[in-house]
Amino acid sequence: MALHLLSRSALIFPFPPPILKQNPYFLSLLPRSRFPSSSSVAGSPPMAAPPVGVERVKDRIELSEKETRIFGRLKEVLDHFEMRTQLRVAGGWVRDKLIGKECYDIDIALDDILGKDFCEKVNEYLMHVGEEQQGIGVIQCNPDQSKHLETARMRIYDMWIDFVNLRSETYAENSRIPTMKFGTAEEDAYRRDLTINSLFYNINNSSVEDLTGRGMKDLKLGLIVTPLPPKATFMDDPLRVLRAIRFGARFDFKLDEELKEAASDDEVRSALGTKISRERIGHEVDLMMSDKQPSKAMAYIRDLKLFLVVFAFPQNPKPPIDEQLDRLCVSYIESAWHLLQSVGPSIFTDDQRRLYLYGSLLVPLRSTIYLDKKSKEIPVTGYIIRESLKLKASDSDTVVNLHNACKKFLQLIPLLDSDQGSEKLKEELEDEFLEIPSNLVKRVFAGLLLRQIKEFWRVALLISVLLNSESDISSVEKIKEIDELDRRKKMYLRAESAITQLDLDGVWKAKLMLDGKAIMGILQLKSGGPAIGIWQQRLIKWQLANPKGTADDCIDWIKQSQAKRQKLDSSTS
Repeated sequence: MALHLLSRSALIFPFPPPILKQNPYFLSLLPRSRFPSSSSVAGSPPMAAPPVGVERVKDRIELSEKETRIFGRLKEVLDHFEMRTQLRVAGGWVRDKLIGKECYDIDIALDDILGKDFCEKVNEYLMHVGEEQQGIGVIQCNPDQSKHLETARMRIYDMWIDFVNLRSETYAENSRIPTMKFGTAEEDAYRRDLTINSLFYNINNSSVEDLTGRGMKDLKLGLIVTPLPPKATFMDDPLRVLRAIRFGARFDFKLDEELKEAASDDEVRSALGTKISRERIGHEVDLMMSDKQPSKAMAYIRDLKLFLVVFAFPQNPKPPIDEQLDRLCVSYIESAWHLLQSVGPSIFTDDQRRLYLYGSLLVPLRSTIYLDKKSKEIPVTGYIIRESLKLKASDSDTVVNLHNACKKFLQLIPLLDSDQGSEKLKEELEDEFLEIPSNLVKRVFAGLLLRQIKEFWRVALLISVLLNSESDISSVEKIKEIDELDRRKKMYLRAESAITQLDLDGVWKAKLMLDGKAIMGILQLKSGGPAIGIWQQRLIKWQLANPKGTADDCIDWIKQSQAKRQKLDSSTS
């Protein structure tokens, strides 16, 4: 397929484009300041260098071999049926290809035919050339999931392609769900959330189309800008605020000043909290946490005064929420991010990394609770993950468990370094049936902790290293300083090494040498009950204190302990 190199002037359209001249609604929304004159476009100064970490933006899209085959096949369909349909790849694929990143999510916008009907044309052509027809999936209109028009899907050369119509939209007051209708390419471009997401790649003529006149420019300048005035854009669909934040953080782009002012507007903040479902808010936040710059995204949320809207709290938390909480939470996740980069991100799986970030962000709330309808004390962190963000119950449980584990890791870290506090822990771990040698106290304590937190023990340890100081904002901010960051890194590595040398990594997988029935037989009990559970807990400690012990050794210990207890009871009776 031939690719045509377009000049910059061909890509940056003069304002206003034809559709705006024809549509008084669009024209009324756009202030004059947003229309650069034709002379300013033609004689504009050189573009500023792109932000750090973003490759130079290209003026043309270089297709992969598979993309060339896919688009070639689609053009064959057009030619075969003599169709005048314009096929445009929309949105993120165009943006990513222009900045040199591969993207495998291809959405094709159609101007004069429904997606399902076009897919049927593709299958008709496949039958004509003697190739196997493909199944067609249809995603019905579902406004609650942001599917406002029907989308058709089919596989072409083993890649799923989505087909949807170009569309325009209008919003009713107090609703984020727009009235959708088929539209022109210009209308479709202007309804999108950001200018960098409004670009099209026209398959018919192999060209990039910038119908807002700003997409390429903002991509090159590293700016997050809305095609239409930002407040109107955000009031129509407040979730766009979070999308702007997510893309700004991902690409390290600068948020437009007018956009920031609109995003922090009281009306917009209120609309985000009332018009958007918690599931959709949580999905956006989860994408931020899984992206390249999660701490930057959280800083944007803080700076735009959206923290308590996004991370909504239950009523009457105890203790009450401090007015500086958003700053403290973001300081922790920023320090956590720096520490993770210093230690090495590869120490965690993707899911561990994600929950490490949630745990760090919310660690100032680790002791904050609220009362549910049954007057039961519930951790606020669990509520935020489960109710405010509507993430998985297992995510909520893990974050709560991480915070609980941190309390014990703060005891364990000095113990691993110098046996500090070992005598007190020895007293807490022992009872009349179990004695633990002093040199094995740390192994027993650490083993019990790892059996609780399991494969997330490194996550909890790294969060605990963050907590190893005062918890005011200035102290947390200092963690990002080079010397302090290096000290925390060494603290983590020493503790991790010590735990590994104690042969505890994977200890949660170790089974008890004796099951409940065996313990009942040794103790000559006719039935179980709480006593068996207590003995099983002792048995875990015994196995940790006796890593080379056998089942026979364990039976001898239980018998000796029981005989000792019986002798003691008889002497005091």
